Amino acid sequence: MQKAFSIPFLTLALLLVPFSADSQQPADASQATAVPPAILSPELDKAEAAMSQADWKSAEPILDTFLAVHPQDPRALFDAGYLADAENRATDAEALYRRCLAVDSSTFQAQISLGLLLARQNKADLAIPELRKATQLDPGPSGPTAKAKAFRALAHLEADMPIVEGKTGFSPASADLIEAIKLSPETPADTLLAAQLADRVGDQTTAETAWRRALKANPDSQEALAALCHSLISQKKYDEAAALLKPALEKSPDSPALTAQLAAILVAQDSADAVPLLQSFHQKHPSERAITRMLAQVLADAGEYADSDLLYVQLLADEPNDAALLTGHGHNLIRRQHPVEALAAFQKATEIDPTNGEAWNGVAFASFQTHQPNITIHALTVRSKYLSENPTIDFLWATAYDTLHQKKEAASYYHRFLETANGKFPDQEWQARQRLALLEKTP
Repeated sequence: MQKAFSIPFLTLALLLVPFSADSQQPADASQATAVPPAILSPELDKAEAAMSQADWKSAEPILDTFLAVHPQDPRALFDAGYLADAENRATDAEALYRRCLAVDSSTFQAQISLGLLLARQNKADLAIPELRKATQLDPGPSGPTAKAKAFRALAHLEADMPIVEGKTGFSPASADLIEAIKLSPETPADTLLAAQLADRVGDQTTAETAWRRALKANPDSQEALAALCHSLISQKKYDEAAALLKPALEKSPDSPALTAQLAAILVAQDSADAVPLLQSFHQKHPSERAITRMLAQVLADAGEYADSDLLYVQLLADEPNDAALLTGHGHNLIRRQHPVEALAAFQKATEIDPTNGEAWNGVAFASFQTHQPNITIHALTVRSKYLSENPTIDFLWATAYDTLHQKKEAASYYHRFLETANGKFPDQEWQARQRLALLEKTP
């Protein structure tokens, strides 16, 4: 059986841990008094006492009255911002935090709360600089734990940012996570994020270590198990991954992620057991589309083109504009000797996703089979932007140019083909030599 699956397919099983809700919450109510009081005030003491009990209705009129008289008091401005934040009045909270910082830019609690508020609104571009400022301030009575919270929030926000050029295996998020752990003990969420960051930069050794720690801390976590297996499979440690997956599947036989991973291992090991594993799951859960897609591909690789195509057709009924499905369908049509229908499927796939090299590959072969060498040349030209050349492609270039009577180009590609074929394609090599003898024959 041909090994068709690449590791990116396993993202089905790598269930990413969401941004911890705690890391985005406003400063604790008990820390509202962390802002040094500009004015000693029993009114603010009373408002903060109410806020510490989440009694917003009692605190709000006190703060409004105080701010009417003292509109530049940073303590009152922060308290009012925190109250608005807690009541989900984001616009008011942001304005009050900014007013507080305009009066006193060293107010740590207002700075971190502003950053966290923006983060919760999915405004990463605005939140990051505000949180960065917080990490540079003295947290005062809040202590290192509060500053660590700013670093953790930054790490989560930056997790999807581009890797720093010239620093392989390093991202801005990694640096911030390290700073957070320096300031406070590592949390399970830290371990998960560290593993995800390592996986993202391709450092599977570090990712494996972190996922093992996460799984040890929570043995029932399917997310950690799936991610650890993803890392092991990426390193081709198939037996280790299978040893983890098989007992897990006995406990959770309906898990599509674990099923997909075990199937991927079986495919990588050329085991025919991948087909019955996926078929069994598909029969029980026919609506699980990710497994259906995987089964369609495995059946095609096993030469079961008709059965595979039935699944592709079913999937396309619900997702007619899925370029990957159209490409898989097109390949089956080619193998079943339906080049006209295949060409239509491939061309539709390239219209939907012009960067799909496999679809352009299909256009090239299907168009040649339907005697349209000009389309073949165009498809091969585009394909070369996304996929590497190989002897089969060199031979297709040569025969397409030969059909168009472009002798110079055809001869060049026949020579390229013969240089790379190395006896693996005896029939085509014989044909190439025969054609070269005619193309290069001296008049």
